Amino acid sequence: MAKTPLKFIDLFAGIGGFRMAFQSQGYECVFSSEISKACQEVYSKNFGYMPQGDIAKISPKSIPDFNVLLAGFPCQPFSISGKKMGFKDTRGTLFFNICKIIKIKKPEYVVLENVKHLLHHDGGKTIQVIQNSLEELGYKSNFKILNAKDFGVPQNRERIVIIASKSGYFNFQSLRHSKPTNLRDFLDEGVSGFLDDTEYTILEEFNMQDSGLIFAGYRNKNIWKKGIRPNTKHLSRVHRQPNRIYSIDGVHPTIPSQETSGRFFIFIPEERKVRKLTINECYRIMGFPASFKKTANLSDAYRQIGNSVCVPMFAEVACQMKNPENFLKHEPQRNPHKILQLGLFD
Repeated sequence: MAKTPLKFIDLFAGIGGFRMAFQSQGYECVFSSEISKACQEVYSKNFGYMPQGDIAKISPKSIPDFNVLLAGFPCQPFSISGKKMGFKDTRGTLFFNICKIIKIKKPEYVVLENVKHLLHHDGGKTIQVIQNSLEELGYKSNFKILNAKDFGVPQNRERIVIIASKSGYFNFQSLRHSKPTNLRDFLDEGVSGFLDDTEYTILEEFNMQDSGLIFAGYRNKNIWKKGIRPNTKHLSRVHRQPNRIYSIDGVHPTIPSQETSGRFFIFIPEERKVRKLTINECYRIMGFPASFKKTANLSDAYRQIGNSVCVPMFAEVACQMKNPENFLKHEPQRNPHKILQLGLFD
């Protein structure tokens, strides 16, 4: 007999990156929640399901039974006294609404995603309270900083992933890394709109950083010059992310949700030219398939993909979560990763 697929709910669903990843591994979505009307419309176009709205207004008892809770929850300021009070210390945050659902529905697994900074928020107390809360609810949790570039896409995107289970600690070392790739392999063909060569400066020499980024130059933007030391007039423009230019022979920096103008500039060495990353390329380096239906509003499209999750990364998480042997009684030691080439949509 065929195994019944694990059912999941998709909270703070955005445009459905989490859902796409878990569905690709045979999981079944039974409920979604997303407060943004613009994201709801895109989600509905792609999945045939209109997410419910504000999670704070949803009764946990109205949610169908499920096995896995997924949530890329907002990193709200936590009111933390440092008294390790767990569940009680989360009151007033959206994480508290997640806890209420967990307390009533008692899923087998919880998967949370957030920015890397969550690990250091409030001196490390926030992550401690999150884990205390999960422990108080009967779960064993651990976390790891994962990077999208290790899962088949050319984007240096670090995110903290927290996995909680009643049966044990998830072994993050079971996650298989894909072969390294670069931005060149993910570009559209025949793209026009190159910048005039007076608009930017390309460095004489540039090397690949440990992150996989190759900083190639910067745009020649007017900058605030008061107090600039001699021979450092380009320093501030070099360090402002929208003015930085990266070679396509490396990976791309994190696509942020705040950048709604698509100021992601790439250098094509063989042509010695610079252009913007197209919106289709932005979605591609997040692991979204070409068939995904984006919003027609370009600013919203940039914002939505910046707020989403890396699909191949969470597809691998979903894959390994199906194996009970990957949940251990004690937190596992770090071991070298296996290597494979992921093919989610083959």
